[in-house]
Amino acid sequence: MLVVGRKPGQYIVINEKIIIKVVKSEEGHLRLAIEAPKDIPIVRGELFNQE
Repeated sequence: MLVVGRKPGQYIVINEKIIIKVVKSEEGHLRLAIEAPKDIPIVRGELFNQE
């Protein structure tokens, strides 16, 4: 597992196909924007664990 600190506007690229960008961060709340090819499913953790 990679753990990194990012500020709003900064991003991480995975395998040149997936971009995870911090779009908002305030008082413990974080919002991420995720760009990925349509054939890669993106599921929130709480839903993933229900399966």
